[in-house]
Order: sequence, then structure tokens, then C-alpha cells
Amino acid sequence: MEFEYSEFVKHALEFDRTHIWHPYASVKNSPPVEFAVSAKGTQIKLADGREFTDAVSSWWCVAHGHDHPAIVDAIKKQAEKMTHVMFAGFTHEPAIELAEALTAFLPKGLNKIFFADSGSIAVEVAAKMAVQYQHAKGFSKKCKLVALKGAYHGDTAGAMALSDPDGMHVLFRGIMPQHYFAEKPKIPFNGIWDEADFHSMEQVVDEHSDEIAAVICEPVFQGGNAMWLYHADYLKAIRKLCTERGILMIADEIASGFYRTGTRFACEHAGVVPDIICVGKALTGGSITLAATIASESVAEVISNGKPGAFMHGPTYMANPLACAAGVASLQLFKESDYALKVARIESELKKGLFPCKDFPNVTDVRVLGAIGVVEVMQMPAPEDLRKIIRETGVWLRPFGNYIYTMPPLITPTNTIQKICNAISQFAKCKPGKEVDDGGFHE
Repeated sequence: MEFEYSEFVKHALEFDRTHIWHPYASVKNSPPVEFAVSAKGTQIKLADGREFTDAVSSWWCVAHGHDHPAIVDAIKKQAEKMTHVMFAGFTHEPAIELAEALTAFLPKGLNKIFFADSGSIAVEVAAKMAVQYQHAKGFSKKCKLVALKGAYHGDTAGAMALSDPDGMHVLFRGIMPQHYFAEKPKIPFNGIWDEADFHSMEQVVDEHSDEIAAVICEPVFQGGNAMWLYHADYLKAIRKLCTERGILMIADEIASGFYRTGTRFACEHAGVVPDIICVGKALTGGSITLAATIASESVAEVISNGKPGAFMHGPTYMANPLACAAGVASLQLFKESDYALKVARIESELKKGLFPCKDFPNVTDVRVLGAIGVVEVMQMPAPEDLRKIIRETGVWLRPFGNYIYTMPPLITPTNTIQKICNAISQFAKCKPGKEVDDGGFHE
């Protein structure tokens, strides 16, 4: 039986290698992949019996741990009733329950909910809302957004267009809409605020005020292009500028929301409320894809009172009942337990475990906020060193660019955080590779 199973896995992996594209990988000379068979809590079990600790929450979404019983049970119960129905002309209990729970969970004033398929789509929906809002107010030329260099908002064309113009999407400039970019915030989260850091944003808005519909940002935490933690007062400056100029503030909280930075939403570090917020990833506890774009009462009213009145977007799987049921269960878990306290403990352990990496010759910076830990290196060690450390420590890491990072599930126990920090430290100690090459480990 063991032999037959091993032969099956061997065949399956060979088929995968020759026929299936993986994220940011080639179908020729593709990097090796592991065969996952199950996952519980912080652990991912492989076909050969090994287990890996998921140090990146399977791309930052598995907040409550893998396969939390409450979420799995909610999906099973909903599957027995109805797996899907179109949201045009219909509604259903899971969507209404999730909307009610979200309204109570979100910052006050954000209560008009549009369900989307994924984070990238939620960003595109937010951009369309901003443009349609300005059009309804009679400003049809205001169809551009201002974003930040260093930003990452997703991999669909509209979301790529709002991400770092010199980042990972350079190849696709020809198919992207053109927007405007301010310089990446330079003052770190724990630094001393200087208004000069905001001058680039002010200048861009001043120069293109007749075209600007909104400013979009990842609050406090720039993820997939920069892994940067910037000063919360930058958000205060955005909020003030947008209010004064009659443009909207869009907060992309897909990665930073649901306590990832320590507060319920990263905007809370600055005490500001955006006009539109995008959420996803941890919305369903990482169980099934779902995102949402939520607008304020005033934004929704302007759009609805303008022409054509209807908001012009409608995904096929909008408000999928299975995903909504998972979202309801996930939000109930956030409600039942003190996640701010859980994340504070993780932050403390990450600081203790990662700050010593500052003394390593190849390390340029270490930054920690909430359940986010980043070790920035001058040059990434060789991919084979990473694979060796993963095998030896049993910790699943996925560095990219010049960043070795962890964003563990928010329920990760202290001893497991220490294990993760040890693995990152080992990798950060390795000699740099011959050139910066993530070996297929890019996000």
C-alpha cells in the first residue's frame, strides 16, 4: 500500500511539473513543490508524512489556523442547502448575515457592502466606485487615482496599474491604465513624523487635481512589493488632503486588516476612516476566496443618485453562499476571542526572535509590527539554502526580493513563533547567493 501510494504521488508530481502553472513560476524548469495532503492549525502535512509550520499563513489569509472546525462546519452546513445562486435578482441568508457582521466589525460609517471574488477584484471595484462617484458629482474628467510607489494591490490589470510602477508588474505596463504615483513613505512606523514625507503626495495631487478621483494606499503596511511599515501620520495627512480636495480615500486593508498589524484595521493606528475600504484574505479565515469593498453612506448615496444610478459591476460568484457562510464563522471567531492580545504576544516574540538578526553582515533592517516580521537583506541567500533550512526546521518560508518575512496565523503559539524566528535567523545568516534570485519563491 505504501509503495502504491508513493507511486501515485510520484506520478502526480510529474504531471504537475509538466502541465500545471504555479504562482510566479515557469512550466519549464519550474521550482520544486511539496505535495500537501491536509492542514490543521499551524501545520501543513505532506504526502511523505512530514509536516511544515506555515509561517506565512498561506499568503497571509489563514488567521484562525488551517481548517478551523467552526469554519469547516459552517461550509458543510451551507453546502447541504445551496452552494451557489446568482446575486442578481436574489439574496440569501449567508450574505445578509455576513453583511450585518461586517457592518458591526468595520469602522463606523462604512456600511455599504459590495462582495467581490478576490482582493484584486475588490481593489478594482473600489477604483470604479471612486470614478463613478466623481462622475455622478459632475466631474467626468476625474478618472485617475494616486497610488504610492512600493505599493501592491493585486495581479489583475486594474490592480497592477495601482501597484509600484517599477515593481513586479513592469512587463505589463502596455495593458495597464495609467495613474499617478507619489513617492513611497520614508519614515518608518516607529520613527519621528516629518511633514516633508508627505510633500510628494501633495505635489502630485496639486499638479493633477482636475483628474484625481481618489488616493489609494495600503495603510501602514506595504506588502507584496516593499514589505515596508510606514508612519501612521502619513494616513492622517492623506485623510486631511482628500477631505480638503473633494477626493476619496481608499484603504486597501486586504493584507493589513483583521488584526494583522495589531489593531482591527491598520487605519486605526492613525484614527482615520477612509471613504472606501477593501477587505479579503482573513475575511473567511483563509478557507475560501472572498473579498469585499465597503463604501461610506455618502459615497454610496452620490453614486446611487447619479447616472446611471446603478453601480456598474457584478461578478458571477458575487456573495457566493459557501464563502459568505465561512465569512460569518470567521467574524464570529474574531468576536469571541481577544485577537488584539494574541497579536500583541506574537509581536513581542517576533521582536525578541528577529531583532538579533540586525547584527548579521547581510542584514540591512529588521521590522516588526503586530503579526508581521521582516528581515531585509542586502542580497538573498541561494534558494538551495532556503530549501535546506525548510527541510531541517520544518518551517515553511517564502522569501521574495530582498525580504525574509513571516506573517504566521494569529493563533500561533509562542514556542512555534520561536521556531519560526530560528528558521529565519538561520536563513539570514547564510552567505548571499551569486545574484539576487528568489528561485521561484517570489510572492
